[in-house]
Amino acid sequence: MNIILLGPPGAGKGTQARYLVDDRDMIQLSTGDMLREAKDSGSEMGKIVAEVMAGGNLVTDEIVIGLIRERLEGDKQGGFIFDGFPRTLAQADALAALLEEKGETLDAVVEMQVDDEALVERITARSTCGDCGEVYNDITKPQPADGKCGNCGGSEFKRRADDNADSLKQRLMEYYKKTSPLIGYYYAKGALRPVNGLGEIDEVKAGIASALG
Repeated sequence: MNIILLGPPGAGKGTQARYLVDDRDMIQLSTGDMLREAKDSGSEMGKIVAEVMAGGNLVTDEIVIGLIRERLEGDKQGGFIFDGFPRTLAQADALAALLEEKGETLDAVVEMQVDDEALVERITARSTCGDCGEVYNDITKPQPADGKCGNCGGSEFKRRADDNADSLKQRLMEYYKKTSPLIGYYYAKGALRPVNGLGEIDEVKAGIASALG
């Protein structure tokens, strides 16, 4: 099964992707992670990525599609989770063409629906473990009382500099301008599966499981 996780910044896509990786043996394709791995790999594509990033330039859609193509040609395990891509209609068309080229299908697009004000409140309370990246929240999932990460035992916690109300509202505006048209795009294709993204983590997990069948 190949799916897209769609939703605004802070909707919990990364957290839910980790559950899908664990529960369904899926492969998470996060654009940021793929670029970092490619840059350090020494491969031909990696050298291109490193050069572009060293020059302070934006990585093109063609490069990202090239990285996804490489991953599709490897072990597919339980299928792929596209996290953070596509972000635009042009990228959605490019991904559709690539999947068709590789004989793959897109089985579902999970739209994690959230309320903006509730999302801002949630994200400004967010922190992560500096060692393993486990996400905590002052309201819904506080850091353990002993000061140690429940996942890895690490004791260093971080907050993103841009996890503040003003920055988040700007990121949400960018999302709605560029990415929200994908909701109509995938609805028209019959692939959209809306899920309430503001429930407890286990509730969202159950909603996604139900949407995927």
